[in-house]
Amino acid sequence: MPRASKRKSDSPKSTSTKSSRTESVNSASGKTTKFGISVDNLFQKYANKLLGMIDPEGIEALCSDLGVDHTNVRILMLAWKMKAEKQGYFTQDEWRKGLKDLQVDTIGKLKKALPKLEAEVMMPENFEDFYSYAFRYCLTEDKQKCVDIESICLLIDLVLGLQFRAQVDSFSEFLKNQTDYKVINMDQWTNFLRFCQEISFPDLENYDTDQAWPVILDNFVEWMKEKQS
Repeated sequence: MPRASKRKSDSPKSTSTKSSRTESVNSASGKTTKFGISVDNLFQKYANKLLGMIDPEGIEALCSDLGVDHTNVRILMLAWKMKAEKQGYFTQDEWRKGLKDLQVDTIGKLKKALPKLEAEVMMPENFEDFYSYAFRYCLTEDKQKCVDIESICLLIDLVLGLQFRAQVDSFSEFLKNQTDYKVINMDQWTNFLRFCQEISFPDLENYDTDQAWPVILDNFVEWMKEKQS
């Protein structure tokens, strides 16, 4: 996962410190649960007390305790599970939701849950949502709609590298060598996944330029054929 900016302007609005101390995950009866208290105590271990949320430093500490690098795809999957809105930050509500869904309240349990989370994400009914989320998670500025080429190359390797290594390597090489595009938008991003799922590679025999493919993929296919000739 590309490293999040640590500028103060990038942080989401903080929740009140008082509420973050007193609120916890509640049961259906409205009573504070032991599980909820454990989840909140774990949150406080990594949270920036001034912001009232876990910031990039806290996430790196969390990753260290989990024994995974902050760039590991499982951390992005964890953010997806929490429905985290801002790259590099977990609010207390996001933290509660994610850990409640995973049914974990300790670092040991969370570490053991990561392989199951990965299996959940890789299910066809979940993966497209995760793939789209990964792009949105990289939109770190207000009104930002595109992601720069360097970050896109890192991101597609992270989320698609294991499934579609040849396509990812070739597309990354193309992106780094072409000069027409400086950024990628959501439509181009989602269509690359469709390309990987539907198009025979590397022969590209079933690629039809008359279909509604983004121009950047037409250019990629043309580039591939020129390399092969």
